[in-house]
Formats: sequence, structure tokens, C-alpha cells
Amino acid sequence: MTDAELTIPSARSWRMPSLSVQIFIGLILGGVFGWAFPAIALHGELLKDIFLNLIKMMVGPLVFASIVQGIAGGGDLKRVGRIGLKSIIYFEVITTIALLVGLVFANVIRPGQHVALHATAAVSGVPAGKPQTVAEMVLHAVPTSVFDALARGDVLQIVTFSVIFAIALSLAGKAGEPILKFTEGLTQVMFKFAGLVMLFAPLGVAGAMAFTIAKNGTGILLSLGALVGTVYLAFIAFLALVLGSVMLIFRIPVMPFLRAVKEPCLVAFGTTNSESALPKAFQAMERFGVPKGIVGFVLPTGYTFNLDGAAVYLTVAILFISQAAANVTGVTLTWWQQILMVLTLMVTSKGVAAVPRAAIVVLVAALHTFGLPLEGAALLIGIDAILDMGRSAVNVFGNCLASVVVAKWEGEFDQDQALSAYGPQPLFKST
Repeated sequence: MTDAELTIPSARSWRMPSLSVQIFIGLILGGVFGWAFPAIALHGELLKDIFLNLIKMMVGPLVFASIVQGIAGGGDLKRVGRIGLKSIIYFEVITTIALLVGLVFANVIRPGQHVALHATAAVSGVPAGKPQTVAEMVLHAVPTSVFDALARGDVLQIVTFSVIFAIALSLAGKAGEPILKFTEGLTQVMFKFAGLVMLFAPLGVAGAMAFTIAKNGTGILLSLGALVGTVYLAFIAFLALVLGSVMLIFRIPVMPFLRAVKEPCLVAFGTTNSESALPKAFQAMERFGVPKGIVGFVLPTGYTFNLDGAAVYLTVAILFISQAAANVTGVTLTWWQQILMVLTLMVTSKGVAAVPRAAIVVLVAALHTFGLPLEGAALLIGIDAILDMGRSAVNVFGNCLASVVVAKWEGEFDQDQALSAYGPQPLFKST
């Protein structure tokens, strides 16, 4: 063995940790700092907001360029229709199952059975607003101005404009080739942009975690620990049993996929924001072997139609409030009412893409519909950030998997590329 060979392991041991490790370290250090120095840690929200603003700055151009390049570059408009139909079918099936998973866990564990919820005259902290109806959601999907949609970061409206623009570009033939080349270049630039922004991710995640712990403290986790535990157990069961089964049915390589989604999910978990992980998810899924056109369409639309984490949370939260209120009133939701609740949430949970604190807004609307006290929503606002960490991570995981499923369904998934990029590496390489 030469001297050079002896020095290589030492050099590698001092290499900068991967982004996943840096983000995880940021989560831990941020949580500890928020617990130890809450007064200072409250300023950590600034770091979180800077990071989220950097992400929002690039989401619009990235979604636009990716969709246009994927659709117009392929030139097959029938393929676009197939992808859209298959995506919507998959989204509806999976989110319905997610609602049912939450329903089962809430009924089995009964997290609200030891909480007494008394109705009061005034309820503070509950956000106003209501989910959109189907008609309102369809109307909202069509922007009056693409520049306004880009400025507000409205992903659904950007997707609508991008798809129509890409179809028109395909029909334009040679006249549209310069624009197609521009979008190809724009995509590559935005991925480089994302790489620069992600350098700030560990610091942004640390600030977000420090602020969350400093603001809410650990005491609230103890007082509502049964609800937090039930929601996270339901998340784990949904990921392992439902999405795990999907991976087995569609023969998706499990460990390589988990490696691919690790960083986007950590970013979403740390920032409590699914959108913050979108650029990294784009890169990861393309590298995993999903065609650019499918990634560009499925991931953005999934932010409106495939909120798996939010679906699991909503049924658990509503039944928690029902159980807590029943300790005072003695009135509980019947099984028929619970099934009706699931059917209602199948629609209302899809209509909140542009509503701030969307899960809480849907929750308030559901409580009103079924005659449950709105005080329950005010109670949950205190721990919403803790629950939103899991919600956001599950949303990102589910949307990434959806892009792979649709690619498999279309027969366009490159498994060799997935294994090459994220497959198991040998412990020792031959020289």
C-alpha cells in the first residue's frame, strides 16, 4: 500500500457532511437552542423566513420552465392528457385512503378521551375563511394574469398557464423552438439557483426549529401528547403500510427511493413548509429516473390534490375534538357521520391551495359543518407547528412517490438510472 492510499481515508473523514446530515444537525441544534435560550431563539423566525422567501423566489420560474420543457419538448399532447388523468386518479385514491387511516387511528387510540373541551363565548386565534367549493377551485385554477400568479407563488395557477402555454408552443412548430431552448436553459439555471439556496437550508431549518420550540415550549407537547403521538403514529403507518404497499405493487426500488427523498423531506420537516422542498424534490426525482415532463406536472399539481399528510391529520384532529367535547356533552360522532366527514374532506381538502394555514381552515369548516366546538381548533393552533412538520414531510414523500408511480404507469421510469444514482454502493471498491 502506497503513502497516497494511506492518506485517502483521512482526507475523506474531514470532508463536509452531506446536506442531509447538515439539515439534521440544524434540526437538533435549533431545537436545543430554542429550549435553552427561548428569548433569543424567537428571532430564529427571521432565518426561517429568509430561507422560505429564497425558495418562493424560484418556485414559479422553475415550475414554468420544467412543465413547458417537459410537455413541448416531448411533442405528444395525448401523453400529457394521459399523465394528467392518471395523476388525478392516483391522487384521489391515495388521499382517500389517508383520510381513512387517520379515522382508524383516532377511533382506536382515542386521543381526546382524557381532555375536556368546554365551549366558550369567544374564540381567539381561529383563522377566518373557508375552503373553496369545487366551482371556486376550478375558477381559481385559471389565472387572470400569469405575472400576478408568479408574484404570489400560486403553484396551481402557474401549472395551468404552463400547460396551456406548452401546448400552444408544441402547436407553433419551428416558430416556438427559440422559446423551447430558452426554457431548457432556464431550467438548468434554476437548478443551479436551487443549489445555491440549499446551502442556506441547514441554517434556515435551525432557525425554524429554534423558533418553534421557543414559542410553544415543551409543556404543550406534554398536555396534548396523546394527539401528537396519534398523529405521528398514523403518519408512520400510512408511510409504511399504504405508500410502502404502493412501492411494492409498482416495483419501485425502496431503499434507493428513500435515499432520493431524504433531503426534500428533511427540508419540509424542518421548515414546516412543503413548498420549500419543491426545488430539491424536482432534482431528486429527475435524478431518480422520472422524466422531466412527468416530474414537472405531477409534483406541482400534487401540492393541491395530493396532500397526504394533511388528510391523515384532519381526520385525527376532528375526531380528537369530537372525543374531547363528548367528555362534556356526551355526544359523539356516529360512524355514518364519520363516513360523511371523510366524503366531505375528499372535496374540501383539495380546495385550500391558496389559503394560509390551510389545514386549520379546513378543520374549522369541518367543525362548523358537524356542530363541533371551534374552541378545539383554537386549542390545536398551539401545537400546529409541531404537527405541520410531519404533515409537510408526508406531503413531500407522497408527491415524490406519485411522480414515480405515474412514470411507471406510463412505462417511462428509468430504473437503471435510479439504481445508479441512489442504489447501494459497495463497502469496498477495488483498485
